[in-house]
Amino acid sequence: MNNQLNVEIPSDSEVIIGILNNSDSVLKKLYLAYFPMVLQLVISNNGDEDEAKDIYQEAIIVLYNKVKRGDFELSSKLKTYIYSICRRLWLKRLKQLNRYGGDIKDMQEYLPVEDEVEMHDERDIQLNKMGDALKLLGEPCKTIMEDFYMHNRSMQDICERFGYTNADNAKTQKYKCLQRLKKLFFQQ
Repeated sequence: MNNQLNVEIPSDSEVIIGILNNSDSVLKKLYLAYFPMVLQLVISNNGDEDEAKDIYQEAIIVLYNKVKRGDFELSSKLKTYIYSICRRLWLKRLKQLNRYGGDIKDMQEYLPVEDEVEMHDERDIQLNKMGDALKLLGEPCKTIMEDFYMHNRSMQDICERFGYTNADNAKTQKYKCLQRLKKLFFQQ
């Protein structure tokens, strides 16, 4: 327990600026600073350390995405906000696992954060659907979509890679592929 005393707890503004600047060291400090609180929450409420790590990781992703989107307003201490997200995620997990007894032992004050957790879940669902649609798309469309949207390759590069006569033909193919991808995505 003594090693916790050596943990440097970053200030709330340091965390937000660190996320905006993609600072790995700030994320590491954040992880070390508040994980013990989340571990205590999960272990005290029918969970184990691995589940606490999963929940904490998800909460940090929710925070990270919200800060990066630019609509993050902190109306409490960051510690309270993170605890609240972890609490909500853990309640949801307990219900899914049928381990929820109708009450939860709280170690901290918390805020209602349902919207943020639901938005995070919805985004994951959409990303999974897009991944499934890409798998169903087939070649050469799958590679063209990945090259253009994920690897930022130019139409000229794609043209040369796939042997199209010119970049306009490659663009036309990309458009057809995109239409097929949209159709597959919305059929799911």
